[in-house]
Amino acid sequence: MLLEKYNANGNDFLISHTFKKSDFSDFAKRVCNRQSGVGADGFIALIPHDTLDFEWLFYNSDGSTAEMCGNGSRATAHYAFKNGLANSEMVFMTGAGEIGCSVEGDEVTTDLTPPKIIRRDIKEFGWSWWLVNTGVPHLVSIRDDISEFSISEARKLRYKYNANVNIVKVENGNLFVRTYERGVEDETLACGTGMAGCFLRAVSEDLVSSKVTVFPKSGDTLYLEKTDKTLRFKGAVQNSFFTKF
Repeated sequence: MLLEKYNANGNDFLISHTFKKSDFSDFAKRVCNRQSGVGADGFIALIPHDTLDFEWLFYNSDGSTAEMCGNGSRATAHYAFKNGLANSEMVFMTGAGEIGCSVEGDEVTTDLTPPKIIRRDIKEFGWSWWLVNTGVPHLVSIRDDISEFSISEARKLRYKYNANVNIVKVENGNLFVRTYERGVEDETLACGTGMAGCFLRAVSEDLVSSKVTVFPKSGDTLYLEKTDKTLRFKGAVQNSFFTKF
């Protein structure tokens, strides 16, 4: 069984492919553990699909499943193309539905599942929040300053709304984002669907144009674009290492 590690702008994933659908929860917890395992934010298993290029099974580092992960989708597409599982243009099934990806060198573009604005009226800890879904649910608050991010407050919101938690700053037409992720249960260096959720709110409030540059906590540069049907997410990925077991 091939196991490869990918870094997608601060989010790291362990990816493998197999020919049968299984429950990899325990395996994900073991290999994603940063002390006793390899260490990663999540584990992704690729399995065959009847009509699409493949299907993925996505696990957070605590063994829980997630419907969608923007950075994980880009890492997965690169892995699939590199290992001959799909062409450079591909469509695969996630828990949130079908998504399309294209690979060009180390840069991967993902067309996310159609986004939804669920609520615009949430008030918590003195801030205005939107609840959106860009494949998974995200709370988004726009701030003038994101240098301080209360993990204790984010954790309370995560459990109250069963959503990831994001704060975003708009500056010179760009977005700067910080995200607390479910399953990891802490702030991560980047979250693709979180950046997409922040972009969805900002563009809906006419704070940015339909194409933006986004900077997560990792400091990497990513790009988001609003199309007629969905949000398009682009950035580089890095294949860290691989092993067979």
